[in-house]
Amino acid sequence: MKKEKKLAQDILQQIGGGENIQSLNYCMTRLRLDLRDRSKVNMSALKNIDGVMGVVDDETLQIIVGPGVVNKVASEISEITDVKLGEALDVQEDDVAALTKAQIKKKNETPLKNLLRKIGNIFIPLIPGLVASGLINGAVGFAKNAGVDPTLTWVQILSLLGGAVFGYLAILVGLNTAREFGGTPVLGAIAGILIINPALADITLFGNPLVPGRGGLIGAMLAAWLMVWFEKRFRKFVPNAVDILITPLLTILTVGILTLIVVQPVAGYISDGITSGVIWLLDFGGPVVGAILAGFFLPLVMLGLHQGLTPIHLELINTIGSTPLLPVLAMAGAGQVGAAIAILVKTKNKRLKNVISNALPVGFLGIGEPLIYGVTLPLGRPFISSCLGAAVGGAFQAWMGTAASAIGVSGLPLMALIVDNKIFIYILGLIITYIAGFLFTYFWGFKEEMADNI
Repeated sequence: MKKEKKLAQDILQQIGGGENIQSLNYCMTRLRLDLRDRSKVNMSALKNIDGVMGVVDDETLQIIVGPGVVNKVASEISEITDVKLGEALDVQEDDVAALTKAQIKKKNETPLKNLLRKIGNIFIPLIPGLVASGLINGAVGFAKNAGVDPTLTWVQILSLLGGAVFGYLAILVGLNTAREFGGTPVLGAIAGILIINPALADITLFGNPLVPGRGGLIGAMLAAWLMVWFEKRFRKFVPNAVDILITPLLTILTVGILTLIVVQPVAGYISDGITSGVIWLLDFGGPVVGAILAGFFLPLVMLGLHQGLTPIHLELINTIGSTPLLPVLAMAGAGQVGAAIAILVKTKNKRLKNVISNALPVGFLGIGEPLIYGVTLPLGRPFISSCLGAAVGGAFQAWMGTAASAIGVSGLPLMALIVDNKIFIYILGLIITYIAGFLFTYFWGFKEEMADNI
């Protein structure tokens, strides 16, 4: 029996069987299960399954099994249970499922968490495209710096492919925003088009020429949200017979005018403020700010608050061509790696050694969840020592002014996106962080008795 199939069977056994699954999905490292009855889950047994690195009890049950494994396990569960990936079995949830979900949602619900969750849902689906485009742009930039003629056809084609997502990102953000807030996706896409349309340059409003792209992604999100808000209210009084004609027409006319008069200017000031603020903080505070940002990033991840940084990264990329925040924050994962190596060297616990050995390779690749949930967080103090190691690396990256041309990756793969010929500086920062995380954990963060409950 394949290990993925066994893992799938073991998981099913501890979550109440396949009949308890409402919907099945997965992301880079996690199975995401919507269950009918949470009371059927044996949480302690689930966490102790060989191959399960951690469990997050959120609105969906998230079981961390690691990259490369998660898609195979999800497919096995789908095959065993006949639950299709990404498809809910029953749109009208039964009472137990609905009640349980409502209780969990209420427990985790705060206005800030809810907002940041929605922001995450807007941007996370875009990450594969952003990563791919960023890597292509990085390769093109490297080639040009090496003296390759930028007018060569293959260079131009690669530049086209690398710039496609970033050039029209506002449209994708608008579409996802409308979808996330319960509106018609195409109206959100139109909102994004209004923000970046080159034809804006030909229009003068109140004596001032309009600027294509003014307001950036923040403007696209605000305009798309307004599309949803007005669409829902127009639909309340528009007769059903003419809804498909009148509601979109009124929505586009209303929000289109508001976007040009209000949204773009306001979002432009917000965008400029964020960009200038981040650059000023890093320039003024330098290593101190870098240490604080990197040291506190993992706690933000734990609380789900890190999603709020995604539009900031992208706004920086749109405005200045790169994000100096990403290399700083990437040191959080490197601190985890250093801490894990220290524990691996020091502990005699075979199960803990096995978990670390499985999680370390992806940790080097910038995927930190297996180490967080499977190693440092359950142990307690190593989580803090890894954050201290991250602070050292964050201070170094901020001091050296490293920046990335795209988002979506960290760890070693991020070096392909580092700009201004600072790849080796970034790598040096990684090594410093590994060492700092190791030393903090080896001499303070870990004692063997901590592993007794693992």
